[in-house]
Amino acid sequence: MSKTSLNSSNPETIKEAKSVVPKRSLTPRRRAREYALQGVYQSLVVRRAGSLPSAIAIAKQLAEDPAFRRCQLELFQGIFEGVLERTDELEALIGPALDRPINELSPVEHAALLIGTYELAADLSVPYKVAINEAVELAKTFGGTDGHKYVNGVLDLLAKSLRSTEIQAG
Repeated sequence: MSKTSLNSSNPETIKEAKSVVPKRSLTPRRRAREYALQGVYQSLVVRRAGSLPSAIAIAKQLAEDPAFRRCQLELFQGIFEGVLERTDELEALIGPALDRPINELSPVEHAALLIGTYELAADLSVPYKVAINEAVELAKTFGGTDGHKYVNGVLDLLAKSLRSTEIQAG
């Protein structure tokens, strides 16, 4: 490839690059879940490194992002704090639905599964389809190529036991 084809000042190159990036509409609720995912992700990475994560420090660092003020704060706090407080319990629910040890999941898939499982198990005001869809969207946005499919399959399986009445009701 020649240097001219890599020149970013070329208007055609800029136009092509812009058209490749998908535009996302972030509602305050979606934004809250994305920040919760980032916080849970940070917590998992710190934990995997053998340290104890500080929820306060992570939340403070996330709140420094100017876009954070546009998220639904109560939802962010509920998910982030709820997942961190109940990580062991949530992982115990997730474990039997996995085809590998939980520590072999990517941190993004792991965080998305924790958030989806938390909403399925602890927040009955969120319909099970919404809880699954939101976790899948997080995995699509931040995870690997097919990670969202794995998250969908695991949460669908968990929903059958955690929300069986809701599923049967249609």
